[in-house]
Amino acid sequence: MRCEPTEVAYPASEAGAALVLRRAREQGRTVRPVGAGHSFTPLVATGEVLLSLDQLTGLVRVDGEEATFWAGTRIRDVAGLLAPHGLALPNMGDIDTQSLAGAISTSTHGTGLGFTGYSGMVTGLRLALPDGSVRSVGFDTPDAARSSQSGGSTSGAVEPARPLPLVEPASSTSGVETPGDADHLFHAARVGLGVMGVITQVTLRCVPAFNLECTETTEPIEHVLESYVERARVADHLEFFWFPGTRRATVKELRRLPADGAVRPMTRTDRILNREILGNGVFEAMNAAATGVPVLSGPVREVSSRLMAGRSFSDASHRVYVAPRRVRFHESEYAMPLAAFRRVVREVERAVVVSGEGVTCPLEVRTAAADDTWLGTASGRESIYLAVHRYHRQRFAPVVAAVEPVFGAYEGRPHWGKEHTLTADRLAQLYPRFDDFRRARAAVDPDGVLLNAHTRALLNAG
Repeated sequence: MRCEPTEVAYPASEAGAALVLRRAREQGRTVRPVGAGHSFTPLVATGEVLLSLDQLTGLVRVDGEEATFWAGTRIRDVAGLLAPHGLALPNMGDIDTQSLAGAISTSTHGTGLGFTGYSGMVTGLRLALPDGSVRSVGFDTPDAARSSQSGGSTSGAVEPARPLPLVEPASSTSGVETPGDADHLFHAARVGLGVMGVITQVTLRCVPAFNLECTETTEPIEHVLESYVERARVADHLEFFWFPGTRRATVKELRRLPADGAVRPMTRTDRILNREILGNGVFEAMNAAATGVPVLSGPVREVSSRLMAGRSFSDASHRVYVAPRRVRFHESEYAMPLAAFRRVVREVERAVVVSGEGVTCPLEVRTAAADDTWLGTASGRESIYLAVHRYHRQRFAPVVAAVEPVFGAYEGRPHWGKEHTLTADRLAQLYPRFDDFRRARAAVDPDGVLLNAHTRALLNAG
């Protein structure tokens, strides 16, 4: 996704970010914040002001097991910043190029029924608002909220925590002046799509540092479909990859280990051979070949499904969660209630095959605990995530058209940063707090300074 803004602002302070917003409001212009630009959707596309978070990076402070970062900090840098404090993120996805603000704002997640996505880890935010003010919003951290990150709870929604009052009253034009409104601002901004203010700082609930052991196996797909949910309730982190039309899946399980225990890091040979040469170089070449000669798509899926699993290894958590993804792709991902697992996975795979599009990338299946964010894809329900990928040189719209009716039949909520076609009418049916979010947005930004065409359509914002 490309855009041509008339101005790109790089504020190096909260005051600078607030000034960009205030000036835009006075001039009748719009502003879209951007972190790493990792989203597949036009969330940040603008022909006016693009506000980059690249100058707002680093660790602000650590308080017990809570850490506050500047919002532009890339996830790949978090582990190094937390290491001197003996802390780590409770969970991560397999890509770490995103900014913290971007990952939070789009409901980005990892896998594991004992863990939420990044937005569920948030206990506090600092926001620059269109009226030129900067606000702190958040809640304290009772044990009930903490349990969603501990790995000890795999059921139900997280009990809402108690909000803190605003610490910096906004001007009278902001429409957000009471602690109750601050509560709404916080819950909306945790997955805020960049329309609830520019996030300048993020406070995350962390955990003591730990190691992970990764085990990858190739298993018959029928066995995986029958056993996955039960295994996911026992495993710390469990996911699988299934090339449509094949009879096997690659299952990836991560087991948490003490930080002071012995580890067996991936060898240099395995890293180069399995991760880089086979996992990226050869896979890129096969996808390129199938693009030019579509009849090769079947053999590419068969070969890839047999070679995807690597050797077991263990290391510090951030080195195991993340895997190199150098083959470019399109992606659409939806979250469904966990109870729909077997039906939705089978039906999506069938839809991809029947489409005749010769998809050569795997389906990816993960889980997440319920959280209490308003627009989080796992809000209020344990969720199964199913991601559909296609090589970037091949058309993706027909694949999306084939799978979205299946997702829709199972109350699927689209990942906000990945390709989908849903707009406000359908989204309002999927999120119980959708109208609350819309009202909170209108209160904090009545002039639509932070909107673009895409977010207007998502929210039916005037």
